[in-house]
Amino acid sequence: MSECPPPTDAPLTDVAADIIALSAPELLGKGFRTYERYRYTLPGDDPKLGMRTHDLIRFGRIVGVLPVDLARNEVVLIRQFRLPAQLANRKGELIEIVAGHVEADEELAQAAHRECLEEIGVAPATLTELFTYFPTPGASDEQITLFFATVDAAQVPERAGSAAEREDTRPLRVSIDAALAALAGGTMHNGLLVLALHWLALNRGRLGGIAGAGS
Repeated sequence: MSECPPPTDAPLTDVAADIIALSAPELLGKGFRTYERYRYTLPGDDPKLGMRTHDLIRFGRIVGVLPVDLARNEVVLIRQFRLPAQLANRKGELIEIVAGHVEADEELAQAAHRECLEEIGVAPATLTELFTYFPTPGASDEQITLFFATVDAAQVPERAGSAAEREDTRPLRVSIDAALAALAGGTMHNGLLVLALHWLALNRGRLGGIAGAGS
């Protein structure tokens, strides 16, 4: 049995990896996203075992937006059909927040602004970038950047979505209390939504200051 390491006081930060060798990508499939295979070697690997193999989906940059109406104490969510969720548990009509892919010529804030217009039908009055994370780093290079937005919920339409993408989103005006109660009840399962609502619960008392510091 190996000895337990002592607690560390080193900075808790991601760092570059020392990869001995990395192959060019092998294309396994291409549709809405690209599916690739890589082979690589890490320090300490046994040469007799050959190179490691890893298949991954190239998603790239994604933005998520949590739209809140501070005057009405409401959060604007959306309901949208997701086939993978339907196949997983037969509950494909998910409750989500605004989210979408960042185009090649876009800045993150530009994409967040555009996605708000497309998915809830209103532009954000302010946008504040919060944090970036990898939702599935073992399977994809997808990086999601979450924004907090202030909006006028009274301007939200019943239906929204990008017609060019055959996107049908149904905006939902919900009190912050109701959204957090549903979070506590475990009735919603979209990962970005769950993370965003946890952030909202932690920061609810200082939303005005956060919005004032944003764009």
